[in-house]
Amino acid sequence: MKLSFTKMQGCANDYIYLDCRTAGVPENIAALSEKLSRRHFSIGADGIICICAPRTAGADAMMRIFNADGSEGRMCGNGIRCVGKYVYEHGMTRKTTLTIETVSGNRVIHLQTGENPNEICQVTVEDIFTYQEDECHER
Repeated sequence: MKLSFTKMQGCANDYIYLDCRTAGVPENIAALSEKLSRRHFSIGADGIICICAPRTAGADAMMRIFNADGSEGRMCGNGIRCVGKYVYEHGMTRKTTLTIETVSGNRVIHLQTGENPNEICQVTVEDIFTYQEDECHER
């Protein structure tokens, strides 16, 4: 099986990112997340984040999180920051304020470029502290 992926981390939350805009989320995503997330035996990560085409008007992308145990997560602040960086740096948008769909609702993020306007150096998530405690998966 050939799989194209990007691995990124935000404040030590490391995920495998899959661009699922065209092909959709893999059918076996829960098992795939368990298998690929195993540290020392595979890629190793906190899970897989799928970057999908948005389903609601005005959204720039949708993210779905699959934790290392195969369960679907609701939201990850560090993960959404990486999604914003990926979306911008892969030319999916040139906007610096994005709306990302998550299982827990739409979230607005702000991107800041550095000296190179094609690269993101900082991402801020609005209302990060309004998330319910059960929205972040802890190991």
